[in-house]
Formats: sequence, C-alpha cells, structure tokens
Amino acid sequence: MNNTIQYKGYLGSVEFSEEDGIFYGKVMGIRSLISYEGENAKDLLDDFHGAIDDYLETCKSEGKEPEVAYKGSFNIRISPDLHKRLVIYTTTHQMSLNRYIEETLENSPAAL
Repeated sequence: MNNTIQYKGYLGSVEFSEEDGIFYGKVMGIRSLISYEGENAKDLLDDFHGAIDDYLETCKSEGKEPEVAYKGSFNIRISPDLHKRLVIYTTTHQMSLNRYIEETLENSPAAL
C-alpha cells in the first residue's frame, strides 16, 4: 500500500483514523500546514487537490511565492575526519564532493 499521494509537485501523507472512520493527511516537505481528509479514497484525493489549489490561489492573491518541497538541497553532519577523507578522495578523482555524494545516493537502494 502506498501511503503518499502527489498533486502539482506536492507530496501528501495518507493516514486512517479508525476511531473517526476517516482518511486524512498533510502536505509533506513544507512549513505551511496543509491538511485534508475524506471518508473514502476519492473524497481524500478530492480534498487533497482542493487544499493544494486553495493554497496556490491564496499565495497568488497575497503575492507570495508558494513553498516548494524537496528543492534538492539538504544539510548533513559528518565527522571532520570523514569530511577530510571525502574531500581528498573527490579531489584526487577530479570531482566535486557534491557530485560524489549525489552519485552515491543515486545508487543507493533507497533511490532505486
């Protein structure tokens, strides 16, 4: 079962409340809280699409740029020794540290 949905570049979670008998979720990867719900899959998707459309329309009417999730940039913390070894390796192989990490992640099981 897939627990995410997508619309206009936004990724949303899908959860179920047994107590309330509804599906619900929120848009992931942005600071703004955009939530939605529905009694069935169709209602959930319709409310998700409506919530995204409303968010984009509100941003437009307020002259604000909508948040973009997963811009392709994130910070990681590693030990200074590992950082140094990676820089030495990438320099001797004439590649940037960023390119090396991107290629390594691209070939990881999570990216496949």
